[in-house]
Amino acid sequence: MCGICGKLTLDGTPPQKDLLLRMCDTMRHRGPDDEGVYIGKNIGLGHRRLSIIDLSTGHQPLSNEDGTIWIVFNGEIYNFLELRPNLTNRGHRFKTKTDTETVIHLYEEYGVQCVQHLRGMFAFAIWDEKKKRLFLARDRIGKKPLCYAFTKNSFIFASELKAILEDSDIDRQINLEAIHHYLTYQCVPSPMTIFAQIKKLPPAHIMVVENGKMELERYWRPEYIPKTSLKEPEIIEHILEILKEATRIRLISDVPLGAFLSGGIDSSATVAMMSQLMDKPVKTFSIGFPEASFNELSFARVVADRFKTEHYEFIVKPDALDILPKIVWHYDEPYSDSSCIPTYYLSQLTKQHVTVALNGDGGDETFAGYERYLAYKLTSCYEKVPKFIRDGIFAFLKAFPESSSRRDFIRGAKRFAEVMAEPSERRYIRWLSIFSNGLKDKIYSEEMKERMKSIDSVEIVAESFKRSGTNDLLDTLLFVDTMNYLPEVLMVKVDIASMAHSLECRSPFLDHKLVEFAASIPSNLKLKGKKTKYILKKALSGILPEKILNRGKMGFGVPLSFWFREELKDYARELLLCKKADRGYFEQKEIKNLLEEHISGRVNHSYRIFSLIMLELWHQTFVDKR
Repeated sequence: MCGICGKLTLDGTPPQKDLLLRMCDTMRHRGPDDEGVYIGKNIGLGHRRLSIIDLSTGHQPLSNEDGTIWIVFNGEIYNFLELRPNLTNRGHRFKTKTDTETVIHLYEEYGVQCVQHLRGMFAFAIWDEKKKRLFLARDRIGKKPLCYAFTKNSFIFASELKAILEDSDIDRQINLEAIHHYLTYQCVPSPMTIFAQIKKLPPAHIMVVENGKMELERYWRPEYIPKTSLKEPEIIEHILEILKEATRIRLISDVPLGAFLSGGIDSSATVAMMSQLMDKPVKTFSIGFPEASFNELSFARVVADRFKTEHYEFIVKPDALDILPKIVWHYDEPYSDSSCIPTYYLSQLTKQHVTVALNGDGGDETFAGYERYLAYKLTSCYEKVPKFIRDGIFAFLKAFPESSSRRDFIRGAKRFAEVMAEPSERRYIRWLSIFSNGLKDKIYSEEMKERMKSIDSVEIVAESFKRSGTNDLLDTLLFVDTMNYLPEVLMVKVDIASMAHSLECRSPFLDHKLVEFAASIPSNLKLKGKKTKYILKKALSGILPEKILNRGKMGFGVPLSFWFREELKDYARELLLCKKADRGYFEQKEIKNLLEEHISGRVNHSYRIFSLIMLELWHQTFVDKR
């Protein structure tokens, strides 16, 4: 796990080594163990290394035998040991035991299609001196980040935005459209970034920069047709077989490893597989909250006891927000999934004991674990209720205040009614939205409203509905989440929070072979009646405790509603209503109204308040302080 960067000059001048060293230094947290720079005639590559495999000979940038091909690599290739014998038989010679060198020889053999042979998480850049070609690639799910920018005379790339900002040729003009979309999705969706000049390479894409031109190509997406012909018992057997293999290959490491354990089905399944494969107790790590409705520690302890793990815990309290400026610096651009707070602390705790941690990410998007899938399924029934009755129900619900509890019926019912007010093709996106279009119009300044009036954030995700390739409703929703919510929100959260502490995270449920097989399973075996993750729960029956299999879904939420009504209400007011925070995007009186509505208990605006806080803190970090 590493940080990579590089600069290709288009006018033939060699890049400055000092620039590459500064870029590397901004990403020291990604790779505290080693640093390397390569300077060619018109190419410069930089690398910061977190040593996981082949601790002694894994220095990068790394070249092939004759020095004509150079690579900087971030991630892990889990099948590299399987790939090496074939490459050796074809005449390739290895000088290290790293997975990185395998990628070089795969490129020599298969060109840019080498990515099709890779099983893992990665972002890398290869410089081909003979072809004068720079080749960049990102893994299928988007676990590892990569961003880039063109200037007048160069192309520059890095694992993080802040590294690119080290180049004085980069314009820091803010992309207002990115802010518009951020308020909807709690992140800036690919390929755009918060800066107009800088872009993100989307997941499952390769890029070639050659002769001053750029070509971009998607090389993978999950296919939900055709469906497997296997019967249910055979499907269960195959799920366990792939999951165990996906876990086994993720245990390859020359440094200590453990697992995140929330007590949910997916992280518990990962711990169960690890306990079967390891010859010593699994080290497990959990985060909890003082607020009972947000605390999963009791479930994590059930799993820890079942598999006799070496278990560690940490309680997150409201003073956790003291570290928000540091989190903002690490995330580079506005990001407001509040679970980044416990993930940050969980990574900090975990790094004190291990360097690699496995987790349960991806199980919900792969096997239909979110309750919103069930809610969306129920919309077809609710549609049959006459509109005037639905409108009356919504008006009735609006009269009730919303509590701070995680499972507040009134808040959930209001959200359902709001979603049902949308046209059918836009309803699911409303489930994912923080600010609706109407609420954004309400808080926007006249200038912002005018500039954004023709830009609909909903269209970004709506495009995925058109590309799903299936008429099955649930499969379409799973595809949409795999293309959007999973890489843009969840993968960003875990990558940044873990790498802030030089911790590598691995996700067996995101193994592309498991994702592809799960896509082939009939949707009625994933969401069966009201039972989410039906087939996965059936597969894990007898492996996980019944208390874990039958528990309700909690997710990795944070008690923001409590915090912004109690300990942190003054913090929110002072930050969002001060003179500095009036940056021309919003009507300050509407922001004040939003805060007061929340504090009074009439409406739970906690996630919206957190989004505004993270946006303001981002400006203070990257605009005011530069």
